[in-house]
Amino acid sequence: MTAGFFEGQYVWHPAADDRQLARACVDVRAGRYLSAHEALVDARRDFGLRAHRSLVLASEAADSDLAERWLSEEPSTESTLLWARVAVLRALRAADTHNRHAVDLGRIAFAACHRAALMAPRDPTPWVTELALSRLQRPRDPAPQGLLTAPPGPWTLLSHILRLDPLHREAHHRFLAFFFARHGGSTNAAWDVAAFLGQRAPASSALRLLPLVALIEEHDPSSQLASRTWEQPQWKATALGVYQHWLPEVADYEFTPVLDLAYLAHALFMAQCEFEARPVFAAMGPYASRMPWSALGDPEEQLSNARLACGLPVPGAT
Repeated sequence: MTAGFFEGQYVWHPAADDRQLARACVDVRAGRYLSAHEALVDARRDFGLRAHRSLVLASEAADSDLAERWLSEEPSTESTLLWARVAVLRALRAADTHNRHAVDLGRIAFAACHRAALMAPRDPTPWVTELALSRLQRPRDPAPQGLLTAPPGPWTLLSHILRLDPLHREAHHRFLAFFFARHGGSTNAAWDVAAFLGQRAPASSALRLLPLVALIEEHDPSSQLASRTWEQPQWKATALGVYQHWLPEVADYEFTPVLDLAYLAHALFMAQCEFEARPVFAAMGPYASRMPWSALGDPEEQLSNARLACGLPVPGAT
């Protein structure tokens, strides 16, 4: 798709231009799982795609009995994986809302992840799903050398996942989230981990965005000169480096990496690099994600303001 120029409205659904996933989501909402099975089977050799599809499908299934029914009627690696994804989402929601069933749901989720891992030992997705639970269990494995703060955490689990897929996107983001202050970590630890993991990734990898993810997560919009943070040399250089080395790779992606593009576009815009931000927005087309825009206010308003500042049209503008 070409285009920062589009008519209509933003497309906020995480399926974006993955039409097979979008169809499967419609079917899941209707209580059908055949197309979900097909979408996950077709992604068996692409661990990043399998992780994304299973997570999006789980978000559609979490408020119904579809995952349990599918697992009961047709046990398979796909139904077991979706059940693990759903169980973890429910456990995290319960913990975040201090639900009295949170502990029990956590145990169920942990068991579901192990069952999924046993069904597909070479698939990192069940282990990544378990990694999402780590912020509830707070493991304290010692950090490897090279981190200033040496923060303990689920390093052993991450190492296992990276042996299966060294550049697994979700694994890196889940691991970083463990150290966010709102999950019991600290700002310094999150920045340290983001820098450590980002520097280990190739220059052409979207994982180089991790420091910018940590930056927006720990950003305090009420602080003095908060909006000027991204203009500091280290953050501006990080954004421009990703723009130079990773953005050209996006043309070869099968599906638009909306969230990564959004983090890059946001960082460039905030650093007053509108010229560079423009092609990033164009690569996103009509697809949008609430993060990182929601950290600064209403996501649609923030996104539209940034696009207009870069000379791009927005839906509904005359």
